[in-house]
Amino acid sequence: MSDTTSGSTVDTAEVDKFEAMATEWWDPQGKFKPLHMLNPCRLDYIASQIAAEFDRDTTQPKPFRGLRLLDIGCGGGLLSEPMARLGADVVGADAAPGNIPVAQVHAARSGLTIDYRHTTAEALADANERFDVVLNMEVIEHVADPLAFLTACKSMLKPGGLMICSTLNRNPKSFLQAIVGAEVVMGWLPKGTHDWKKFITPDELFVLLGRAGLTPVDKTGFVFNPLTWEWSLSDRDLSCNYVTTSINEG
Repeated sequence: MSDTTSGSTVDTAEVDKFEAMATEWWDPQGKFKPLHMLNPCRLDYIASQIAAEFDRDTTQPKPFRGLRLLDIGCGGGLLSEPMARLGADVVGADAAPGNIPVAQVHAARSGLTIDYRHTTAEALADANERFDVVLNMEVIEHVADPLAFLTACKSMLKPGGLMICSTLNRNPKSFLQAIVGAEVVMGWLPKGTHDWKKFITPDELFVLLGRAGLTPVDKTGFVFNPLTWEWSLSDRDLSCNYVTTSINEG
């Protein structure tokens, strides 16, 4: 069993995996190549959901100005930076300390102001931090207690706030694609990066979100085309990577 940090849902063994890869976050051909490939698709979904919920026009400059956004498990800032460019007031948080200086340096070089912190969802919740949007992308499959983690994230959302959560489905296809394909055949990620047993089905995630006090309103698949080497969104194929949107109605 993996060790956990006292008072948090952090799985220290999972943190150590990403800590070891921290310097490669911004190398599109490095260990985070799959995220670089997926990022345009993730950003399309995130931007459209935020714009719809808060009635923002993404064709205008800085459309998310005035929105406070948390990127939990921010890594090197692959999502934090685009959100800052769209005008959001961004806090990027990560449990792996090595990720934070990498993110800070890259943001500074990009001329962006982002509040990066080495911390956890529970610590932020305990500090009474509040956000309009929480991005919880490819994190939940790495935590020790998914329900406690989601509950901490929910507690930071303002009434009417939005949480966008993505993860991996648990079925034979995801094992072949995410474990065998990405880690063994293609070598995109170090072996052992993912634990298939910790993957979560869409139905399971919807139940967890509801138990955390959120109202799920959307689920969409991220689908990889091996012929074009591109990702696209699908409202029908959630068989491997997928994303959900939930609202804090409380």
